Amino acid sequence: MTNPDFSDAALVLIGHGSTINAQSSRPVRQLAEQLSARRLFAQVTPAFNLEHPKIGDISSIDAPRIFAVPITISEGHFTEQTIPFELGLCKKPECDCAEGECNYPKTEERDGKQIIYTSPIGTHPSMTDVLLSRARDIVQQHPFPNAPCPDETALFIAGHGTGKNKNSRKSIEAQVETIRAKTDYADVQPAFMEEAPFIADCYTATDAKNIIMVPFFIADGLHTVEDIPVLLGETEKRVKERLNAGQPTWRNPTERKGKLLWYTPPIGTEPHLPEVILERVKEMVN
Repeated sequence: MTNPDFSDAALVLIGHGSTINAQSSRPVRQLAEQLSARRLFAQVTPAFNLEHPKIGDISSIDAPRIFAVPITISEGHFTEQTIPFELGLCKKPECDCAEGECNYPKTEERDGKQIIYTSPIGTHPSMTDVLLSRARDIVQQHPFPNAPCPDETALFIAGHGTGKNKNSRKSIEAQVETIRAKTDYADVQPAFMEEAPFIADCYTATDAKNIIMVPFFIADGLHTVEDIPVLLGETEKRVKERLNAGQPTWRNPTERKGKLLWYTPPIGTEPHLPEVILERVKEMVN
């Protein structure tokens, strides 16, 4: 099959951005640089809700086709309401559709341009392999003294969680079910920052003596670098001290409540992500 020609198109990679941690937007900017270097598109640019360039700046892009790809983990309030509104696809500042049934168009012709809005990268089927790779790598890099066997280890996939939109947890729950079916881990569970089951309860949620916590987040931002280590039992003071010293804020493995816990980096630097982005774009033209 011939690969589609995107030489006339612009690619916009959309992230949250942050007013607190400038590092949180780095993975999106790096992905844009990597894809720009491949010269598949006429233009590749990042866009953010809380940083510049803004999502709404898409109107200034001079290309007949503009593909907008959410660099997010799941469907949710950001992908179903914020981004469609900022792209001009949804004309209402507050969505009044039934949950999961937002009826804004995925494509729209406007001022001689076609705006094409894809699904998030985090719901792509290949994310399962990314998560498992993170889990394997962390115990191989930090054996104590040997990497634990999966049948003695619980794997937790961690997310933010929110009461705004139940879809935000669906991608994590789907990954958990897939991983349970295809691996030998003693236990595989979801865990969330702001809704049950909570990250902080992981030690009592499993009988396994080893725990691997994989944050299903794009960036090394506030949540992954500071909030989750504190939820796992590290003190805020020690987290700040390590952060200021340029050290990892969680030591792998750390013993807590009689169990060893390994905590992996988020997935934003995974080498496979540019291909996932291209798959999302191709889905919209096939």
